[in-house]
This record gives sequence, C-alpha cells and structure tokens, in this order.
Amino acid sequence: MAAPMAVNSGASLWGPLKELWETVDGAILKRQPETVHLLDLQLKKHKPHFMSLFKNVPKSAEQREKVRKASTEGIAIQGHQGSRLLPETLLTEAFILSDLFDIGELAALELLLAGQQQQPHFPGLTRGLVAVLLYWDGRLCVANSLRTLIQSRHGKTFTLDLNDELVALTTRFTDELMSRGLTKRILALVSEINVTQEFERLQKERGLGNEKHRKEVSDLIRECRQALADSLFCWTCQSPLTKDDTLALIGHLETVTAQADGSLDSVSLALVMALLYCLDVSFIEQGTEDREDLLQALPLLTERQYVSAVHTRLMDGQPWKLPGLQAVCRLAWALSLRVLSQLPQGSGLVEFTEADESLADQALLGDVFLFMKEGMLGCEGFVQEEFYIRRLHSLITDFLALMPVKVKQLRNRADEDARLVHMSLQMDGELPSSLRKDLDHLMVLIGEFYSNDPFGLELGLEFWCPTESLQHTSLQGSYLGMALQRPPHKQVVLSKFVRQMGDLLPSTLYLSYLCMLKGLANGPQCAHYCFSLLKTNGATHSDNIQGVSGSPVSWEHFFHSLMLYHENLRRDLPNADSSHYRHPPLRGITQRELEGLTSFLQLLTTIISWSENARLALCEHPQWTPVVVMLGLLQCSIPPVLKAELLRSLAAFGKSPEIAASLWQSLEYTQILQTVRAPGQRQAAGIEVELNEIESSCEEYPLTRAFCHLISTLVESSVPLNLGVGLRVPGFQPYLNFLRESVFLPFPTRAYRRPAEKWEVADSVLEVFHKLLRSYEPQPSDFIQETVELQGEQVPADKPPGHSIMFHLLNDSPMLALCLSLLEEGARQLDTYAPFPGKKHLESAVLHCLQLLDLTLQKEVVFMDLLRESQASMLVSPLEQLFQGVSPQTRRADHIVNIARYLYHSSSNPEAAFQSAKILRRIATYPNIHVRLVGDFTHDQAVSEKLLAGFVECLDNEEAEEGPEKEDDLDQQKKMARIRHETQIHILNLLITSLELKAPNLALYLLGYEVKKPVCSTNLQDPGVLGCPRSCLHAILSLLQRGTEKRSGPTLTQEAPHLAELCYQVIYQLCACPDTSGPTMRYLRTSQDFLFSHLQHLPFILSGNPIAALSQMSWLMKTAAIELRVTSLNRQRSHTQRLVSLLLDDQPHTQHTADGESGMEEETRSVSAFLHFDSASKVRRKLLSVLDAIDFSQDLPELLQLDFFERTQIEQVISNCEHVNEQGHTVCNVKLLHRVLVAEVNALQGMAAIGQRPLLMEEVNSILQHVVERNRVRRSLSAKRHALQSWRSLVETLLTACPADLIPADDRQLIIRDLLLDLHDKVLSEDAAGELMPIVAGAVFTLTAQLSQAVLSEQQQGLGSETSSGFASIANSSLHLILRKLLDFILCTGGGYQRLRAHLYGSLLYYLQMAQKPEEPDTLQKASKAMWERLTAPEDGFSKLQRENLAIIESYGKSLMEVVCRDACDGHEISRMLALAVLDRILSIDRQNQWLVYVCNSGYLRSLVESVRQDDAALQSLLTPQPPLLKPLYIYESKMALLTRVAKSGEGAVELLRCGLVAQLIECQVFDMVPESDSLRMTRDPSGFVPSPLDRYRQILLPTLRLFQVILTSTSINHQQGAAQVLQWLIVHADTVQSLLRCQDLTMGALQELSLLTGIISKTALPGVLETGGELNSAALMEFQGHINRFQRLCLALLSRLAGGERERLLKQAEISAPADSAEHREEMEVAMLQVCANIMEYCQTLLLQSSSQAQFSICLFSPSGSEPAGRDGRPSDLSTSLPSVAHSRVPSLGLVLYLLRNSAADFCQFHQSHKHGLAKLQILDQLPPEELKELCQGLVSGPGGVEKISSVQRSLLAKRRLVQLINNRAKLLALCSYVIETSLFVLWRHLEYYLLYCTPSDPRDSLLPGSSLFRSRLTDESLGGLQAGGGRGLGLSRVSQQDLDLLKGDMASGFGETLQRKLLDIESSYSQVRSRYTFIQALVRRIRGLLRHAKG
Repeated sequence: MAAPMAVNSGASLWGPLKELWETVDGAILKRQPETVHLLDLQLKKHKPHFMSLFKNVPKSAEQREKVRKASTEGIAIQGHQGSRLLPETLLTEAFILSDLFDIGELAALELLLAGQQQQPHFPGLTRGLVAVLLYWDGRLCVANSLRTLIQSRHGKTFTLDLNDELVALTTRFTDELMSRGLTKRILALVSEINVTQEFERLQKERGLGNEKHRKEVSDLIRECRQALADSLFCWTCQSPLTKDDTLALIGHLETVTAQADGSLDSVSLALVMALLYCLDVSFIEQGTEDREDLLQALPLLTERQYVSAVHTRLMDGQPWKLPGLQAVCRLAWALSLRVLSQLPQGSGLVEFTEADESLADQALLGDVFLFMKEGMLGCEGFVQEEFYIRRLHSLITDFLALMPVKVKQLRNRADEDARLVHMSLQMDGELPSSLRKDLDHLMVLIGEFYSNDPFGLELGLEFWCPTESLQHTSLQGSYLGMALQRPPHKQVVLSKFVRQMGDLLPSTLYLSYLCMLKGLANGPQCAHYCFSLLKTNGATHSDNIQGVSGSPVSWEHFFHSLMLYHENLRRDLPNADSSHYRHPPLRGITQRELEGLTSFLQLLTTIISWSENARLALCEHPQWTPVVVMLGLLQCSIPPVLKAELLRSLAAFGKSPEIAASLWQSLEYTQILQTVRAPGQRQAAGIEVELNEIESSCEEYPLTRAFCHLISTLVESSVPLNLGVGLRVPGFQPYLNFLRESVFLPFPTRAYRRPAEKWEVADSVLEVFHKLLRSYEPQPSDFIQETVELQGEQVPADKPPGHSIMFHLLNDSPMLALCLSLLEEGARQLDTYAPFPGKKHLESAVLHCLQLLDLTLQKEVVFMDLLRESQASMLVSPLEQLFQGVSPQTRRADHIVNIARYLYHSSSNPEAAFQSAKILRRIATYPNIHVRLVGDFTHDQAVSEKLLAGFVECLDNEEAEEGPEKEDDLDQQKKMARIRHETQIHILNLLITSLELKAPNLALYLLGYEVKKPVCSTNLQDPGVLGCPRSCLHAILSLLQRGTEKRSGPTLTQEAPHLAELCYQVIYQLCACPDTSGPTMRYLRTSQDFLFSHLQHLPFILSGNPIAALSQMSWLMKTAAIELRVTSLNRQRSHTQRLVSLLLDDQPHTQHTADGESGMEEETRSVSAFLHFDSASKVRRKLLSVLDAIDFSQDLPELLQLDFFERTQIEQVISNCEHVNEQGHTVCNVKLLHRVLVAEVNALQGMAAIGQRPLLMEEVNSILQHVVERNRVRRSLSAKRHALQSWRSLVETLLTACPADLIPADDRQLIIRDLLLDLHDKVLSEDAAGELMPIVAGAVFTLTAQLSQAVLSEQQQGLGSETSSGFASIANSSLHLILRKLLDFILCTGGGYQRLRAHLYGSLLYYLQMAQKPEEPDTLQKASKAMWERLTAPEDGFSKLQRENLAIIESYGKSLMEVVCRDACDGHEISRMLALAVLDRILSIDRQNQWLVYVCNSGYLRSLVESVRQDDAALQSLLTPQPPLLKPLYIYESKMALLTRVAKSGEGAVELLRCGLVAQLIECQVFDMVPESDSLRMTRDPSGFVPSPLDRYRQILLPTLRLFQVILTSTSINHQQGAAQVLQWLIVHADTVQSLLRCQDLTMGALQELSLLTGIISKTALPGVLETGGELNSAALMEFQGHINRFQRLCLALLSRLAGGERERLLKQAEISAPADSAEHREEMEVAMLQVCANIMEYCQTLLLQSSSQAQFSICLFSPSGSEPAGRDGRPSDLSTSLPSVAHSRVPSLGLVLYLLRNSAADFCQFHQSHKHGLAKLQILDQLPPEELKELCQGLVSGPGGVEKISSVQRSLLAKRRLVQLINNRAKLLALCSYVIETSLFVLWRHLEYYLLYCTPSDPRDSLLPGSSLFRSRLTDESLGGLQAGGGRGLGLSRVSQQDLDLLKGDMASGFGETLQRKLLDIESSYSQVRSRYTFIQALVRRIRGLLRHAKG
C-alpha cells in the first residue's frame, strides 16, 4: 500500500471490484458503446487481482499497529480531510474479520466501513455480517469478470459477435493470465473453497446471521466456485489447454467424488465438460472458414508429446475415485483417437490411435453410459448449459457413428443375454450373474438425454433420416425440399441404428427401446418421424388381422393389444392375449405388461403432444378408436398408475379443440367421474371412490393428478354447456364440485408417502380453478335463476364454473380460507430459505392462489354491480373486506401482510412478487381498507421492517428490464426481467394511488415519512443516517440518479422509460402535496441536488418512446416549478439562481467536460465574455430546447375503410367500448371490442357468412389495429398537452414567482422574445395540433404580460434616457415580429376556439399597453412651450411605436376587424369582454378612424347599441341581494367603455345618437331600481369579492353617466341634439335622479354619482335645450319645466350642503371609516366634492348667461343675504342658524357663494404648496430616506408586511408612481379650485350688480320674514316664463327691502376684504398665467370692488 496508508471507505476488496465487473458486463454483455477504453483502464488497474486470483493482502504488524491506534490517533480516510477516530468496537471487529479471512488489517477495516455504509441495503444485518457478504461479493465480481472475459474470446465453439478491437483486448489479456498458470490456480481454488468449511469458520466467529444471510453467503461461495470452473470450461470451448494444464485437469478429475444421489455437482460437471472439450475434435468436420487456423492451434494434431502424455495418463490402470467418470474420459479420448486416425495429420500417431478399441472396451466395462445418465444428466445444472448438451450429443452420436462394430457387439451381447434370461425363466432358475446391460443403458441414456430439450435444439433430428421426400406443409424441417440430396453419412448411420434396434427386438430391451423412442420423438419434427416409423412398422403385416406377427413396436400392435385388454377386462375373463410376453397369461395385467403399457402410453403421449397430425390421424382411425378404448379401460379394474397414464394420453389428445369437444361427451358418457346417480345406488363409483379408498390408503395420488391435468387441458379449449343433458342438470358443475370438495379442500389433511406430492395435487387443482376464472366474464344472465326440464320437472340450471368460483371467493368460504392459509404456509416455507420436497410445486400453487385472488379483485366490481342490478338473493362480500378477517393459524388479521410478504422473496420468486404487488395495488384503491393497511403493516416492528425491505428490494432490482408489450419470449431470463419490471410499475402505481388518499396512507409509510406523528414533521435522511432505513423513496431516487453524472443523462429514462416516468410522478406528488412538500424538497435539495442534476439533462429524447419521454419531462418540470416557487418564497437565492441560469442561460455550461478538457475552455470563455466575442458560442436556452422536443404535429389515423361493417355502427361500438384509464386518457378497450366484434361475426348464419368468415376476420383485425392506433394518438396528444402545460407552468413560475433581479432586465426581455417567437413558430406551423393551441395561447398571454411589464419597468427606471436604437432593450423590429405573429395566431384560430382567443386578446392588450405613455407629473409649466415648439418636437419612442403598431394592425385589413368585432358581439363572456377591450384600445390609437368607420358601417356598432337594451333584465337581476353571477355586469361595463371610447370622437358620438343609444338607455328600467342602502349591511359578501347591491347599482349607473358626459362634450357643436336626448333620460328617470340629488349619506360612491349627475344636469337641464326639443305641446313643456326647476333647486341645495360646513365633517367621517388607506380616500373625496361644486357653479353661470347677457334682465339664483353659513368659531352649523328653514329649503344666500370663494382660495394655496412639495420630492427621489419610501408605497401594496417583501428597485418604482399620482391629483384639485373661484366670482358679480344697481327695495314692513316669499315668484313660477317674456319681475323685486340690501352690502364689504382680494390676485399670477384666461379674476375682482365702493358711495 502507499506510504500514508489512507483507508478506502469503499473497501478495496469490494468497491473497485464491483466497478470492474460493471465495466466488463457493460462492455461485453450489454455492449454499451465506447466502453473499450474504460475496460482497458480497468483491466490494467486490476491485473494483479487476476494474476493472484483470490489471494488476499497478507496481514502485517505495521498495519495491525496502525489500526490499533485508530481509536486514539485516528486514521486517514480517502475523500475525507484529516484523520478520523474510530470506535474501539469497530477495530475489534476488524481484527476478527482479518483473522477470519486471513486478510490485511486495513483491508478488513475497509470492509467493515463499507459494510457500515451498505448496511441500509441489508436490513436486519450488522455491519460485520454485511462485510462478510461484501468480501465474497468482491471475489464473485473477479470470478465473473474472468469468466466473461474468457467468454468474449474468439474460438472454435461459439462467438459473442463483439467488435474486433474488444476481442483483441480480452484475448491478449486472458492469454497472459493463462501463461501465468491460471488453470492450476483455478483448480486449486475449486478444491480449496468449500461451503461447509467456510460456514464452520464463520459460525465459530459468529459471522452468520439469519436464514437469508446464510443463504446469500452460501450462494455467493457456490457462485464463486461455479464461475471459476465455468471460466475454465469457456476457455476449453474456445481454445485448447497446454499439456501441463490438461494433465492438471485430469489429475483434478481423478479425485472428484459424486453427491449422495450419484450425480456430479455442477462445478465438477463444468470441469468434466472442460476436459471433454479439450479432447474434442468434432469441430474439424464443420468446415468453418477459420478451420485451418484452429487446426494449427490444436495440440492434438501438432504436439506429439501432448497426445502421448494424455494417452498415457488415461490408459493408466490406476482407478479414479469415480470409475464412471474415468470411463467417460476414456470413451471421449477413444473417439478423438478414432477421428485422428482418419485425418492425414493422424498418420504419425498410429501407436496411439491403435488403442482406441481397447479404450472403448475399458470405457464400456466402466459402465460409461450408466454414469452419463446418472452422474451427468442427473446434475441439475446440466440442462441449463447449451454447450454441455451439444458436447454430450456429439459424444453419443460419434460413438454410434464411429464405432459401428462396437454397437454391433453390444446388440449381439444383448440378444445373447435375452436368450439366457428366457431360458432361466423357463427353468425357474436363477438369473445369470454375468449380464451386461450396456445397450440397455445406452438406449435409456439416449431416451433421457433427448427428452429434455430446454433450448428447443431438437438435436434428436440427426437420428431420423427422411426416406421419402417430405413435401409436407406442417414440417419446416432442416431437410425440407432437400430430401433428394443424400443426407450426411452420420445421419444415415444413426437412422439405421434406430431401425435396426427395433428389428426382432428381444423382450429385455423392449422398455429401453420405447424409452429411447420417447426421447427421440421429443420435438415437432421428431414426433412426426417417430409416428411414421411406428405406422410403417405395423403396415407390413397389416394383412394379418390379429397383428400378432407384426413388429411389437407399432401402432397396430399397441392399439390391438389395448383393445384385447379392454375386451378381457370388461368381461372379467382371463387375459387371452399376452403373446409377446412369453409366459402363461395371469389374470389381469402383470407387472411386466404394466411397465410395457406405461412406456408405450408415454411414447404415445409424447408423439401426440408434439404432432397435431398424429393426434388427428390416430383419433380418427376407424379400427383403433384409441379414445374409446382408453376410456373403456379406465372403467375396468387396473392399477391407478396405468389409469393415470391413460388419462395423460387422453389429455394429450384433448389438446386439439375438435377432439376435446367429443372427449367431453365421452367422458360424461363413461362416468369416469360419476355425475349421475342411478336410483337405488347406494355408494358412489368412479374416480371419487378411487381417490377416497384406493389412493388415500396407498398415500399416492397419480390418478387424481392426471385427472386434474386432463380437466385442465380440456377447459382450455372450452366447456360444453350441454354436458350431461337429459340425465342431469347440464354443465360442468359436478366436475367443479369434485375438484373443490374432494380434491382441493381435503388436500392438506391427506397423508402422502412422497411429501412433494401434496403440493403437486394442490398445484394441479388450482391450475384448473385459475383457468376457469381467467376465462370467466360476468354476464347479466349469470344472475338470473334459469331452469331446465329434467325428467318432466323443472330444476334450477347451473351457473358457469367461473361464477361458482367467484361466489366461493367472495364469501368467507372454506375455499377462500384454504387459499389464504396456503399463502401463509407458502410465505412461512419460503422464509426458511431451505430446500424442501415439492418446493417448485408449492411456489406454483401459491402463484395460482395469488392469481385467483387477483382475478377476483379484478372482476368483483362488475360482478357486484350486476348482482345489485339483478336483485338476486345471493350474498357476497368484497374480497378486500374478507382479507380483513382473522387468520385461524395466527389469530391475527394478517392476510394482506402475508400477501405482501412475497415481495420480500422477489429475487427467488419474481412471479409471486409480481402478483402480490398487483393485488396490493388493487386493494390500495379502497380508502376504507387503506386506513387499516397502515396499521397492519406497522403493527409489529420486525414485520414492518421486513415488508418495507421487500418493497425496496423489488424497486432496487437490477435485473428488471422493460420489454415489448406482449411477446411470448421463450427466453426465461427475459421473461423474468419483464416480470420484475412490471412489479416495479405496480409498486409505483400503488404509491401514486395511495398518495392521493388522506394521511396516514401506505405510501407515506413506504416512502419513509412519519405515520404516527404529523407528516410535515418528518426529517428525511440518507439511508443509515440516524437509523433511518432504506425506504422506497431512496430506491426511487437511486433508480433515477443512475447515470446523472455522465453526459448521457439518467440511464433509467432510456432503459425503462415508463418506470422513469412513474418515478418522476411520485416525486412530483410528494413535492406538490402540502404535507410532504417541505421535508421532500429539503431532502432533495440538500442531500441529493436532485433537480439540478436532472434538469441539466433535459430534454430527454427517446426515439422509441416519445410519449414516455414527454411525460418524464412533464413531471420533472412541474417539480422544478414548485422548487422555484418555494426557494423564491424562502429567499434561498443561490438555489433559485442556479436553476434559473440552468434553464435560461444561452451561454454554454462547462459542466460535463471529461478530464482535462475544462481548464482551457474556461480561460477562453472568460476572455471572450470580457471582449463580447461570445456570439459564436451561444447555445440554445434549455427551456427552448425542451420546447423543441415537444412535437406540435400529430399524425392522425386515416379513416376506416370498411367493406362489410357499417361505419357509423362501428364508431358507435368503439365509443361504447371507451373508458378512462388510470392516466386519465379516454381510450378504447381493445379486448372488449375484439370480443364484441368476434361475437358479431360468429352470430352470422348461412353458407355465405361461412365463406366470408376469413375476410370478415381480416376486417375485424384492421378495425382493431385502427383502434390501437387511435388510442396511441390520444395518448400521444395527451402527453404533449401535459408536457406543454408543465413547460408553461415552469416558464410562468420563472417569470412571475422568482425574484425579478435574478434575471437582468435586458436579458429578461430577450428571453421572453425568444420564448414568444418560438412558441408562435411552432403553433403557426401547418400541421400543429389544435388540441395544443389553448395551452400555447395561455402561455403567450403570460409571456406578453411579462414582456409588457419588463418594458414598462425599464421605461420607468430609465425615464428620459431613450436611445435611438429602439424602444427598450428589445428592438422595435422584435416587437413588430411578435405583434405580427400574435395577429396571425388570432386569425389562424378561425371561427372556433373563441375561448382560446380570449388569451390572445389579453396578450394583444398587454402588447399595445407597452406603447402607452406612462403618467407624467403635471408640473403646471407645460403651457409655457409655444405651440410651434410642440409641433416641431421630435416624435418620442411611445408615439413612434404606436404609429408602427397601428400600421401593422391595419395591414391585416378587414379580416382582423371582422374577427374582433364578431367576438365582441356574441359568444363566451370573457372573450367578449376582451374583444371589446381590444376594440377600445385600437380605436384609441386609430387616428385615421378606419376601425371606427368599419364598426359603424358594418352594423356591429348598431348591434352593440341594441344589445344594451337586452342586457336590462340581466342587470336588474344583479340588484337582488344574492345575485346569480356577475358576468352580465362585467360585459356591460366593457360595452359601455367601448361606447364611451366611440363617443369621444365627434363622428362616433353622432353615430351613437343616430343608432338610438340614448333611446335604448331611456327604456332600461334598471336605473330606477336604486337598492336600499340599509339592507346592504345584512348581505355583505364575507370574502369582500362580491360588491354590495348599492355598489353594483353604481357600477351600472356610473358608466352610463360617463357616456352621457362624453356624448355631451363631443357633440358640443350640434350640442342641442345630444343634450335634448340626455335631458329626456333625466326626465324619464327623474325620480331616481332627484332621490340621488337628495342623498343624505354622502359616501364616496354617492359623491361620484353626484359629480357625474351634476355635470350632466349643468349641460342639459337648461331652458335652451327645451326649445331645441321642438314639437312639444304646452302641457308637456310645462311638465318638463317643472322637472328642470326641481333639478335647479336640488342642485343649489346640494351646493349649500357641500360648500357649507358639511364638507369637513364628511372628510373626517371617511377617515374614521377607512383609516388604512385614508390619504388616498381623502384625496378622492376632495376631488369629488370640488367637482360637484364646480359643476353646480358652472350650472349657475350657464343659467345666468342663458337668461340674459345683461345683469338687469337676468334671473336671480341666490338671495341677497351676505351672512355666511358657518359659525365664526368654525364649528359646522346649518344654514338655518342664519336663515329660516323655509328659505333654506328654497333659496341659498349669496353669502354661500362668498364662503365657497373664500374656502376655495384657502384650499388653493394649500394644494399649491403640497404640489410644489411633491415635485421637489420627485426631483430627489433617490435621496429620500427609506421610511418615507415605505410610507409612499404603503397604499399600492396590499396585505400586511407587503412592503417588506418587495425589492428596493421595485420599492423606488412604486414610490415614484405614488408621487406622480399625488402630484397629478393636486394638479387636478388646483384646476377645479381655480374654476370654482372664477365661476363664483362671476356669479357673485352678476348678483351684486343686479342687487346693488338695478334692484329697487320694497317697503320694509312687508318683509316680516326676511326672504320668506321673497324669491318665490322669481325663482319658481316665473323664472322660465320671465325669461321668455323678458319682463314681469316687478312683483318679486318689490319685496327686497332696503334694509336687506344694506345688510348685504355691509356683509359683502367685510367678507370681500383686502386679504381675500390679494389672495385671489396671487392665485391668478401663480396659476392662471399658464392657463388661458389670464386677468379674468383680476377684472372681476376689480368690478366687484368697484360695485361695493360705488354702492357705498
């Protein structure tokens, strides 16, 4: 070891060796590409291990000392920094281990550390025991690697078809090993290593654990020996051994002993075979192309010493320990010498080749054939190796072909012996002792050898020489069609041997010959030849009817004998015919006859099993009638063994369905099983008696087993329904009852002489049950009690057998109990890990039990449903509930646990584990059972650990392989690999199903979460940490993680795509479920770095299985989206950043560079990045390449082309067969469809139908293929949808949930651009599937929204820094491209897909929003720019982009307009709203009014206007306290917004009036339905989402009022027409309007209503408007005037409220009610109140101006009183304090106007201050303290602590937006104030001028009540009339007393003092300068001052 001696925690005796084996296996057996280089490295590294095979590092004092100090000084461990202290116990164990295996102390310590690390993989074992396993596993890896390397060599026997480079490498390496004495080392090791000795050593040191550990250790040791022996065998197969090695091998074989049963063990067998291949020269005849090279390398031909040495050694008389083995080697050598003697090279070896005869004789004396049969064939490993079989075949055939003389001698000797035997029998003497049975043994050997053919080689064909030309259809023989060529010499000789041996056969050889024929008939062609042989043997003597003189080996003879036996036995006469058994006939059948018959029946069975022709030919033979005779014999009294053979032969006949049908009837007729009791018969007869009386007492049950086998074969074809008709209730029931009641239920309690037979009986009967239940489909007819007529009375009919089995399994019946106890017994037996008799049959029986239970669970749903519907009186319980019953053996409810225990044996019993997983998965879908399962599984700690280990073991299995769907592979290994894979699939599905149920569920327990505490408290750890066992989660992760570190990515995704998909799904479910999400994501992030390592390999591309690849990516992306969201919320920036850059970067990552590649690249990259030369090295963004992997096109299956069926009907049938599968796809059940169609075809009657049948079936086939294709398309589409959906959610999460600053702003825009353009390109391609469009549209919507946001935020941050290159980081050209694609997408969706277009309209709105100018602060300086400057200023970015956008939109012309308008007018609500919004936005930028013209001309506008009236009813329903849906409201709002937009242009407004918009609105009754404001308290929506009825009413009213206002503004030129119509609306809804004007509770909403209403009234409720109304009669005119007067009065009353003291009170009230957002609320209130005042003052002004242009003729609106409305102390008081109530209700005083003026002036100054303050703040926004910024943002961020969460950049943006809002609000207030001031001054001036100049005061006496009736005439009755008449004011004026006027003047003079005047002039100079009416205020102030002075004067 290296000087510092660091310890390798992977154990140098295990870890590296495991790696070596994986490399060798990958390169040679799995043929992975590019592994030659790796293999070379590994072989160089591990050469010492191979050189000193299994030699350990010796112990040394230095190491011992170092290890001893590890507990005090510590020890260095590779991969860890510093040294680590190890506990004392560990060191003690290390020393024990070092002594135990005699290995170095450090190596022992390493093993223990590795054992500790691997412990979770071996639950229940300590680290020491694991270390023992690892030690042997390391050795096995070396041995396996050696064997595989040798197998890959090129040689004479086989080839692995590897590439030459690899073969050259391994050949070089192994040659070197061989030259260093590998053979002797292997032989020494095979002798040394001995399981028993090893176990004794381990036992002494307590190195053995539980049964499983013992089995694993012994298996490893055995496999090591086997692999070593196999290495030698593989070598000799390919290349010869040297002389010394060959002699060493012979020397080893001399000492070999046999096992107890006389057979060799598999290791010795391998070595024997190695020697036989060493001595093999038969390949010389094969004549392959490299024959010459092989001959040169063969020492037999080239080295004389080699031949001499071997010859001397084998001729040596020293007996071996096994003489039979010596004989075999001698025979092989003799045959090799014989071949050599015939070769030219053999001429020099004459002295040796002469001895071949004597060698053969010696071999025969050593009973060579007997040893071959017992010693070699008896070894169970023999039939598992194809090359053993081939070598033995060549040995036997070479002996027969090369030594014909010897064979002749054997035959002569046998004839001689037969005569001796015959004579001694005649004389009743002793049998001679010198009998040799060589020929006997040879024949039996041939029979045994060829009757077992696991590889389907059919080597026996060499014994059959086709005499006639075999032009036979059913044969695909090797000589088919070549029969005219001469067959090879060897074949001729062998075939002659078979025929000659049968001629004049002595009786002693009769059985052996039949045995040989039976072996040689094994195979489809062999059987045919044998059948012909037996036919021709008898045919020559067919003239002799007795057939006595014919060959005793012929059909003729055999069936004739059978008939005679039948005749005799039936008559019970002495047996007349036993001619060829040459002794007097005895009564019945003698033992010899019995054996002969048995042999012949076995031969018959073999032949007819293989050959269908033979079956039919014999069965239909008119003379022999074998079936009848056999059934007849079965009724006679013959031994059960013979009956069993007869039944087996009948079973072979029953393989043909046509024979089976008649066989059923014959079986019933002969009453083998008595199904009909004769009247008066007391005891039963038939097989039942045999079973109960004969077989039970003999304790052997051949007959019962054979009967089960027969029934099993017959039920496969069908069970005739009319079986036994007329004599009993027809059907199968009696047979089933017998099998269940007499065979199955009593089987555990019967006695068995041969223990294995117990399980054979169980297996054979369960097989029948399984077949019956498998073919049963519950039908409604099964549940109706039908009757049949029997001997004149009606009796109930039998149900189908499957129904009966279902019934018994769905009840707590003895049958179910026995099945469950059998499962318990099976699990118990398997847990012992010991071999026991009948183990194979027990496993098979258990498997049938599991399959029965699985089928029952599968069919019970349909069964119970049908039972419920039929209302039959049958009682059943669901099986999953019966499983909850208590087991009589253990007294616990552990049936399900027993089923789950089979998963623990998945390595030895994969099929049982598979069925067990399947059953558990079915049970797990029932939530009620599920809850109990967790308790059952965790009830007992030991059981719980074992069960968990079972599940994990199944998932961890490395041999599992995903195979094609349904291929009947002959290859057992592949089949098992598939079954293991399916087991994994079922377990994962079980987890997925279970996770959907509420906790605690089974999945949580299996995945390692807390079941007894809250799930979220789980702390997941790596296995072994803190005692955490290895759970299914660890298994799933290790499955997925395999290969993630390599460039090719996770191997599972390639090797087992479906499995990988489910694994990803489980992980997604764990991350998505709120309970498990926290622990799972923490664990995946910290321990595994799972997501990063998998995402970097996206996209997964699988050419063979694109659907699975898409699903894998879907689940992975969904998980990634959750991870991004969670890490963003938890502020784990680095994690988020890694993932974000992985998914979005377009710079190449240098993650996966192999060693030595990275350094250079890093440098160049950093330089290029610095110099911005990186354009060339751009890579595709990960997200985009994932999108590329989703293919949007979908090939759809063509339409069905049908000739016979009706297409519509077929479609109907197909849709009836559809169901939703587990993945949620709707697919058609192909099996069910097949059944339906075949039933349809079978139902056709008539000759024509029979003729058409093949064509019909062909069409059925094409329909089924079509449906399979259709299913595939559906699955494919749904996978694409799912993948796209996941991709979209990942993109959306990236852009919305991750912190914005992770992606720089400019990158963000480019990323979104790339995503948008790619998405559009894919979706706009010709063949994109429509099903994917909605998802794309949704993604486009989000992306456009994000783009718009990114661009706008960039604009806000960089205001004023606009560059000429483009609008933002993203160039204008890109933006235009996006717009074009978006419009293309809208157009390509055509008429359908309206909901989809909603997304696209949303995207379009977001897109157009980018070109909208953001709100800018109103600095009140704008007007200073000259008009010219403004016109010549350069166009800014916004307007440029807007202009270009409009040009693009207009380039699409009418088609786009059509689509948008159509969507706006009808269809889905959301699409309509968005289409209306799009229209609105386009109209707002369309300066040329093209769209407006189109909308008006095409009738869409009229249609919209008319729809307003139709909305009335829906809107009315909205005002009920509980509204149905708010949709109509939203649509109405959108519609009104659009109409308002249209009305903003003059032409639009006129068009709207022409369309009768106002008339439509007049008819709407919804405006009159003002809800009660009190009732709204009760029905307030708790969520706050649904507005109160009053708010809803306002949402309906306000848009209408706004629309009126816009119309009035737009139609100002032909104003009167619009105003008259609006006035009409006011008058029609006058009650409502008046109630609103009188509103007591002035909330914000009410103020908004008032501000709009007063605005409209001020423009319409004017005398002038009525005149334009035109043709009104005087009555209507009077009424209208009345309304208008009322509006005037109410407006003035409102003014007195708002201008008076109520204003402050309202503002305070608002602050109290909503303190949270009080600042904004207050602003809005202020604006609204001022607006109302401004509107009313405007109204007053208009009224004054309209009445007359001169003061003396104008009307008066205010009374001549100058007192102010509020008390001087500022306390709000009513006007009634200064004026009597009557006057207050009618006429406000002029003091009010003055008060309003003064207040407005004061407000103006305050607002002006704060406006300036705001502007100043905006200038120094960057320097503002954070507290102030937070305060500014508060209003814009919802939720507590919202401000804390947003970033600083975001915060300053928000603060800026809020400041601009404040400034602009102030600007608005300033404008309103200034307007109020101006109008107030005007009104004041007009009134004062009238009162002080023109008014003549009346007598003061009249005015007792000042103002009581003062203005009544003037302000009501006369006002309008007076205006029209121009006079008639005298009456009113006379009432103003002089006192009033004086008072007025005084008040005014004091009120309108110097300070106020100065303030007003200041205001004008500061504000009105930049506005238009400069000096207006100045003029008015001057006039009023003049009036007051003048009047005083």
